[in-house]
Amino acid sequence: MRKLIAVFAALAALASVSSVQAADLGIWTGPKDNVRVAIKSCGTSTCGTVVYASPKAEADARKSGLTTLVGQQLLRDFEPTRNGNMRGKVFVPTLKVTLVGTAEFIDGRTMKAKGCVLGGLICKSQVWRRIDGVQQARAENVNYAP
Repeated sequence: MRKLIAVFAALAALASVSSVQAADLGIWTGPKDNVRVAIKSCGTSTCGTVVYASPKAEADARKSGLTTLVGQQLLRDFEPTRNGNMRGKVFVPTLKVTLVGTAEFIDGRTMKAKGCVLGGLICKSQVWRRIDGVQQARAENVNYAP
């Protein structure tokens, strides 16, 4: 279950680019706010990098061989789909794999992230929310990677 949660942390990042509009770029957090991912334009696609991880999320990443979770690019090559959602590659540190992930945008601040394993036989989804950005996060005493 912990590994699937990491999948969703990565998927959360992809949510911010429904039509790759600047208004959608930003920082997204999962249901427990244990990971925050900054989504930005990366050339012709969209990517997402961890800017905050709780102590527990960091400990899980270290168990998987990473020095830190903050700074890891979890979302790569995300592109809009015909229905205005996103699809791309998601790196899951605790599993040490890259999977295909999708993001369905419910509204401008809410996204349903979905990840599947075993060729789509087992799927899990989570609802992520967009936070106002670095200013709000700093006001909440969150440390960001340089």
